[in-house]
This record gives sequence, structure tokens and C-alpha cells, in this order.
Amino acid sequence: MRQLRHSSIGVVGAVLLAVAACSRGEGGKTVLTVYSPHGKELLQHYEQRFEAVHPAVDVQWVDMGSQEVLDRLRAEQANPQADVWFGAPAEIFGRAAKEGLLESYTPTWAGAVDAGAKDAQGRWTGTYLTPEVIAYNSKAVPRDQAPKDWDEVLDPKWKGKVIIRDPVASGTMRAIFGAILARSIAQTGNTEAGWEWLRRLDGNTKEYVMNPAMLYQKLGRQEGVITLYNMPDIATLERRTKTPVGYIFPASGTPLLVDAIAIVKGTKQPALARRYYEFVTSDTAMREAADKFLRIPARTDLPPDALPAWIIQARASMRPMMLDQQLLADSLDGWMKRWDTQVRNSRRGQ
Repeated sequence: MRQLRHSSIGVVGAVLLAVAACSRGEGGKTVLTVYSPHGKELLQHYEQRFEAVHPAVDVQWVDMGSQEVLDRLRAEQANPQADVWFGAPAEIFGRAAKEGLLESYTPTWAGAVDAGAKDAQGRWTGTYLTPEVIAYNSKAVPRDQAPKDWDEVLDPKWKGKVIIRDPVASGTMRAIFGAILARSIAQTGNTEAGWEWLRRLDGNTKEYVMNPAMLYQKLGRQEGVITLYNMPDIATLERRTKTPVGYIFPASGTPLLVDAIAIVKGTKQPALARRYYEFVTSDTAMREAADKFLRIPARTDLPPDALPAWIIQARASMRPMMLDQQLLADSLDGWMKRWDTQVRNSRRGQ
């Protein structure tokens, strides 16, 4: 088995890497290429499980940020290199669908997902529900002193102590920033209060890191002690590596993202892509994702006693933030460009 890894390589290099991957499989096996932000542990788990059932298949995955997946699919549209896109907020899948990058496919369990968690034309379907949280180094910050809501992260006592995953490449951070701006519109009628919030966050931020691995390392080493990220990744980090981290559901509400899956338009392995799609979203796979990787299934047909107690506790603890999904779909690209050019590093060190 062989995995393709990706960090900050450019689009051209990424395309060449993917082409090389598709041109050879170990022992003459059929290659199935998966693009995903889900991380090594989850991807490797399903790679091994799928290959055990399909020994003539070589699953090769590329681990990168959600926005990076979309950018790569755009670059490869004339000659697609991936077969399956496994994981990213539905907003990003929605943009890919409008750009003609995804194949229509209705999975066998599509009726068990709420209408808002799937594309009407079957171009993507929700897999997990992902709450966004405030996370902290639990060795450096006692839980009762950690920020309890978004605005508390702006307190001057956290200046130089906040570390953030680079928002431009991260679906998680785009969602959090988008939620702050959407909240501003809902409360004041425009985005100005939201932009001021992001500028103040920039003033407290020590560093924007390029990938999740760097975020985890720096948070664990107390190079930053507060961050904003998604609950499953933070909880998995603590469980699997014993990194001293904790998380809090913001009191005023948390964006609850629909994480999705899709088949790449122009896949060279359509039947195999559909098989993998069904495999990683089966009843068994959903239970494994909940137990092993702390993912909340989007499917509504799984009985409560089939899921771990922490899911019931999480659902009771979090307060989903009401968001205008169409506003986010229409606005996030422009908002992130403005953040990148006008807000990033504008107040750091001040």
C-alpha cells in the first residue's frame, strides 16, 4: 500500500504527483485515487479495510486542505486524476458542483440524510456533521479559564497566544470566519462588525500555520495555547496522541458543518469509485468513524444505541449556529480574498 502525501506543494507539482500516482499501481493493481482533508489515520484505516475486501485495488490518497482539493480539481478538470473526493464542508462541494467538477450519484442510503445535507442533483452527499469549537492547551490553560465564547478569544490576555490554521486553505477556518461575518450581517445589517472582529483576532494571533500537523505540534508545545478548529480533529488528537488539548462549544453557538463526499467528474474508475463511496459511508463505516475518529454521522437511520455516548453528549452540549447557507456559498470566496489582502497580519504585534 502506498499513500501520496501533500503539504504545500504548488498546483503544477501536485498535478504531476497525481499523474505519476495514476500511472502505476503496486503489483499491477488498479489504482483508486482519493483526495481528502480527513487526515492520515482515518484515510489509512479505510484504505486498509477497502483493500482487504478488494485485494486487486491499490487505494492511494492525497491528504490536503478542503480548499486545496477544490483548487486541484479545477486545475485537473481537463484531465482528472482523482476518483473520489472524501471530505470538505458542503459549501465547498456546492461550488465544485456548480463548476461541473462532480459526477451525479445517489448512494443507497441517500434517503437517510436530511434534504439540506445533500445536493438535489446527487453531486454530493453529507457524511458527517462537524461542529467548530474553541480549543486550548489543557496543560497551559485550565478549562475554567479557557474562552467560553467567540468574543472571549479577543481578550487582550490572549495576545500572542492564539495560533490559527491558515484560513485560505482550510474549509474549517473558512466556515468559522464566514460564520463571524454572517453573524455580523444578522445583528447589524452589514459585515463591518465582523471585519473588526477578524482584525482583533489577527491582533491576538501569533501565527497562521500551513497545515493541521503544524497546528497540532505548536498547540501541543504551547507555542500557541488557544485555537479555533473542528471538534473531531481536536478530540482525536487528544485521544490518539495524548496531546494535552481540550475544547469548548461556544456558548452563543457553533457552526455545524455538513461534511460530504462526491465522485470526481471524469473519473477513470467510475464503478470502483462508487464502490469506495458506498464502502466508507456504510452502516459499519459510520459506526467505525464515530468510535475511532469521533465523527458524528449525518445519516439519521443509525439507532442511538449503535453510536457512542459522546455523540449524545455533544449533541446536547452544542448550540448550532443558525447560518444563511446561500449567503455563505455566494460570499465566502470574496470574503476570504478580502481577509487575505486586508486583514491578515494587519494588527499582529500591535
